[in-house]
Amino acid sequence: MKVKYLLINALGFLFLGIGAVGLFMPLLPTTPFVLLATVCFSYSNRRIYERLKRTPFFGSFIVNFEEKQGIPMSLKITSIILVWVSLSISMIALHILWAYILLGIIGVGVTIHLLTIKTKKPMQYTIFNGVDEQNANDAIHEKNCG
Repeated sequence: MKVKYLLINALGFLFLGIGAVGLFMPLLPTTPFVLLATVCFSYSNRRIYERLKRTPFFGSFIVNFEEKQGIPMSLKITSIILVWVSLSISMIALHILWAYILLGIIGVGVTIHLLTIKTKKPMQYTIFNGVDEQNANDAIHEKNCG
Protein backbone atom coordinates (compact mmCIF):
# COMPACT_ATOMS: atom_id res chain seq x y z
CA MET A 1 0.00 0.00 0.00
CA LYS A 2 2.81 2.41 0.89
CA VAL A 3 4.54 1.70 -2.45
CA LYS A 4 1.39 2.77 -4.29
CA TYR A 5 1.37 6.17 -2.55
CA LEU A 6 5.10 6.65 -3.15
CA LEU A 7 4.64 5.86 -6.85
CA ILE A 8 1.67 8.24 -7.19
CA ASN A 9 3.63 10.91 -5.29
CA ALA A 10 6.64 10.42 -7.61
CA LEU A 11 4.35 10.74 -10.64
CA GLY A 12 2.97 13.95 -9.16
CA PHE A 13 6.47 15.42 -8.93
CA LEU A 14 7.29 14.20 -12.45
CA PHE A 15 4.17 15.84 -13.91
CA LEU A 16 4.82 19.02 -11.93
CA GLY A 17 8.39 19.13 -13.27
CA ILE A 18 7.23 18.63 -16.86
CA GLY A 19 4.65 21.38 -16.33
CA ALA A 20 7.36 23.70 -15.01
CA VAL A 21 9.50 23.04 -18.11
CA GLY A 22 6.40 23.82 -20.19
CA LEU A 23 6.44 27.37 -18.84
CA PHE A 24 9.59 27.98 -20.88
CA MET A 25 9.04 25.70 -23.91
CA PRO A 26 6.34 26.87 -26.33
CA LEU A 27 5.16 23.44 -27.50
CA LEU A 28 5.03 21.74 -24.11
CA PRO A 29 1.72 22.46 -22.36
CA THR A 30 1.91 23.45 -18.72
CA THR A 31 -1.64 23.29 -17.39
CA PRO A 32 -2.46 19.64 -18.24
CA PHE A 33 0.68 18.44 -16.46
CA VAL A 34 -0.01 20.60 -13.41
CA LEU A 35 -3.58 19.25 -13.32
CA LEU A 36 -2.23 15.67 -13.55
CA ALA A 37 0.17 16.45 -10.70
CA THR A 38 -2.75 17.84 -8.70
CA VAL A 39 -4.74 14.65 -9.19
CA CYS A 40 -1.74 12.56 -8.10
CA PHE A 41 -1.14 14.68 -5.01
CA SER A 42 -4.84 14.62 -4.10
CA TYR A 43 -4.43 10.85 -3.60
CA SER A 44 -0.91 10.70 -2.23
CA ASN A 45 0.04 13.95 -0.50
CA ARG A 46 -2.73 16.24 0.76
CA ARG A 47 -0.24 18.83 2.02
CA ILE A 48 1.28 19.40 -1.44
CA TYR A 49 -2.18 19.20 -3.03
CA GLU A 50 -3.48 22.00 -0.78
CA ARG A 51 -0.32 24.00 -1.35
CA LEU A 52 -0.75 23.79 -5.13
CA LYS A 53 -4.34 24.98 -4.78
CA ARG A 54 -3.10 28.05 -2.89
CA THR A 55 -0.45 29.06 -5.43
CA PRO A 56 -1.25 32.35 -7.12
CA PHE A 57 -0.49 31.06 -10.61
CA PHE A 58 -2.11 27.61 -10.63
CA GLY A 59 -4.63 27.81 -7.79
CA SER A 60 -7.48 29.24 -9.83
CA PHE A 61 -6.88 26.73 -12.66
CA ILE A 62 -7.07 23.83 -10.22
CA VAL A 63 -10.21 25.07 -8.48
CA ASN A 64 -11.94 25.86 -11.78
CA PHE A 65 -11.00 22.42 -13.12
CA GLU A 66 -12.18 20.57 -10.00
CA GLU A 67 -15.46 22.45 -9.83
CA LYS A 68 -15.96 22.34 -13.63
CA GLN A 69 -16.47 26.10 -13.71
CA GLY A 70 -14.70 26.67 -17.01
CA ILE A 71 -12.11 29.25 -18.03
CA PRO A 72 -12.67 33.03 -17.98
CA MET A 73 -12.87 34.57 -21.47
CA SER A 74 -9.91 36.85 -20.70
CA LEU A 75 -7.76 33.79 -19.98
CA LYS A 76 -8.89 32.10 -23.19
CA ILE A 77 -7.92 35.18 -25.22
CA THR A 78 -4.57 35.54 -23.44
CA SER A 79 -3.81 31.82 -23.92
CA ILE A 80 -4.64 31.89 -27.62
CA ILE A 81 -2.48 34.99 -28.15
CA LEU A 82 0.45 33.42 -26.26
CA VAL A 83 0.12 30.15 -28.20
CA TRP A 84 0.23 31.94 -31.54
CA VAL A 85 3.06 34.28 -30.52
CA SER A 86 5.20 31.37 -29.31
CA LEU A 87 4.37 29.27 -32.39
CA SER A 88 5.18 32.21 -34.65
CA ILE A 89 8.55 32.66 -32.96
CA SER A 90 9.24 28.95 -33.43
CA MET A 91 8.24 29.17 -37.10
CA ILE A 92 10.52 32.15 -37.70
CA ALA A 93 13.42 30.39 -35.97
CA LEU A 94 13.02 27.09 -37.86
CA HIS A 95 12.59 28.14 -41.53
CA ILE A 96 11.38 24.62 -42.44
CA LEU A 97 8.19 24.11 -44.46
CA TRP A 98 7.04 20.94 -42.67
CA ALA A 99 7.57 22.68 -39.30
CA TYR A 100 5.36 25.58 -40.46
CA ILE A 101 2.62 23.13 -41.37
CA LEU A 102 2.97 21.09 -38.17
CA LEU A 103 3.05 24.16 -35.90
CA GLY A 104 0.08 25.65 -37.76
CA ILE A 105 -1.94 22.45 -37.23
CA ILE A 106 -0.96 22.39 -33.54
CA GLY A 107 -1.95 26.05 -33.19
CA VAL A 108 -5.34 25.49 -34.81
CA GLY A 109 -5.93 22.42 -32.63
CA VAL A 110 -5.04 24.22 -29.40
CA THR A 111 -7.16 27.22 -30.39
CA ILE A 112 -10.18 25.02 -31.13
CA HIS A 113 -9.68 23.17 -27.85
CA LEU A 114 -9.52 26.41 -25.85
CA LEU A 115 -12.60 27.80 -27.56
CA THR A 116 -14.62 24.63 -26.85
CA ILE A 117 -13.91 24.69 -23.10
CA LYS A 118 -16.79 26.11 -21.08
CA THR A 119 -16.44 29.86 -20.49
CA LYS A 120 -16.60 30.86 -16.85
CA LYS A 121 -18.96 33.76 -16.29
CA PRO A 122 -17.55 36.65 -14.26
CA MET A 123 -18.94 37.03 -10.74
CA GLN A 124 -21.58 39.68 -10.52
CA TYR A 125 -22.47 41.35 -7.28
CA THR A 126 -25.70 43.05 -6.44
CA ILE A 127 -25.40 46.12 -4.24
CA PHE A 128 -27.72 46.33 -1.21
CA ASN A 129 -27.66 49.70 0.54
CA GLY A 130 -24.01 50.26 -0.39
CA VAL A 131 -22.91 46.73 0.59
CA ASP A 132 -22.14 44.14 -2.08
CA GLU A 133 -23.94 40.79 -1.96
CA GLN A 134 -20.93 38.75 -0.78
CA ASN A 135 -20.21 41.06 2.16
CA ALA A 136 -23.92 41.12 3.03
CA ASN A 137 -24.05 37.31 2.99
CA ASP A 138 -20.91 37.12 5.14
CA ALA A 139 -22.39 39.55 7.66
CA ILE A 140 -25.66 37.58 7.82
CA HIS A 141 -23.77 34.29 8.23
CA GLU A 142 -21.61 35.75 11.00
CA LYS A 143 -24.65 37.18 12.78
CA ASN A 144 -26.57 33.87 12.62
CA CYS A 145 -23.64 31.57 13.39
CA GLY A 146 -22.05 33.77 15.97
